[in-house]
Amino acid sequence: MVALLVSEACNIGLAPVVNPGYEALTRARLVHVDQYYLRADTIAVANAALIAAQADIPIVRYWGDGLLASVDGAALPGAGAHHQRRPVAEVLRFKRGITWLNAVNDQVAGIGQMVVPGTPRDSLHILDALLNLDGGVKPEMVATDNASYSDMVFGLFKILGYNFSPRFRDLDDQRFWRAAMPGVETGTYGAVENLARNRVNLNKVITHWPDMLKVAGSLVTNQVRAYDLLRMFGRDGRPTPLGAAFAEYGRIAKTEHLLRVVDPVDDTYRRQMNRQLTVQESRHKLARDVCHGKRGTIHQAYRDGMEDQLGALGLVLNAIVLWTTRYIDAAVAQLKAEGHEIRDEDIARLSPLKHRNLNLLGRYSFTASTPAAGALRPLRDPDAPELDEDQDESAAD
Repeated sequence: MVALLVSEACNIGLAPVVNPGYEALTRARLVHVDQYYLRADTIAVANAALIAAQADIPIVRYWGDGLLASVDGAALPGAGAHHQRRPVAEVLRFKRGITWLNAVNDQVAGIGQMVVPGTPRDSLHILDALLNLDGGVKPEMVATDNASYSDMVFGLFKILGYNFSPRFRDLDDQRFWRAAMPGVETGTYGAVENLARNRVNLNKVITHWPDMLKVAGSLVTNQVRAYDLLRMFGRDGRPTPLGAAFAEYGRIAKTEHLLRVVDPVDDTYRRQMNRQLTVQESRHKLARDVCHGKRGTIHQAYRDGMEDQLGALGLVLNAIVLWTTRYIDAAVAQLKAEGHEIRDEDIARLSPLKHRNLNLLGRYSFTASTPAAGALRPLRDPDAPELDEDQDESAAD
């Protein structure tokens, strides 16, 4: 199983991991296990175990409680069937490709993923990914990078209990809305009075609220995909009455988000967004480094194969993050035990996505290399003199 995960995640095929002298690593055995055991549903179960293990490591509480997540897509070149790929000139330079959409929480665990043909910027694909997480607590705040942020999208996220927090490329063009029942005065809005010139039509929301709840129930129970709602909410380029109700409801959530983003006094919200999106980009960099074979091109012909392969990649990334987090936690604990003063804000800046220690090339060995009973290897003494090349080779022997 480990050999197959390395083969899929590193995109190197079976040849580098096959060992005819070892029964578990013969080609026939690997093909059999791949066909019958390595599937998207089994990968999701394994991923849930890694997510839970990550959350139990003490140092993780300095990074977050899992309630903040980001969802973004990594564009990957694809060489599969034509109906599973689209031209994406801007991202893939006129090549064909797919988008690996993945969700990462503030504990640096990949909690969900999905494969999308092409490179769409539609936030409803993000919502589909959030509704099918592998594990972890349900995030409350969801940060994205310049995704589609229509009023209707904000309404869908809001009714499902998510605080949708995208970056705005055109912040100056956004509208601010005030919510008030007709004929009811709400007073002034102080410094933002001139911004809040537009009024939300709450009557539309009240009229269609029962139907809006039915839509939310259908999404949560996977009776309908979020992306398919576009056809339901639009007719001849105009929103249906139900779509218009979601748009009015979304304007409330969108205005709240905008006010937090532009708040000149408290920038905590904006910092949370940017920090989490930085975590997402760092994970994408690690993913591209791991998936190095065949120049990073996915050669699976059909979507099921792509989901299995990229699911294996996500599982391997979580395993790397978990391994690194355990050693970071052990190193910090040892430094504290030795009397070193370590500030909480410095611990919060540590990242398990740094991977200069990770060697992806060379021979692949699948013999046990860690101590028994889950013990960790001895930590390196940073004050010890470094071995020269000859001493290093002697020590390795």
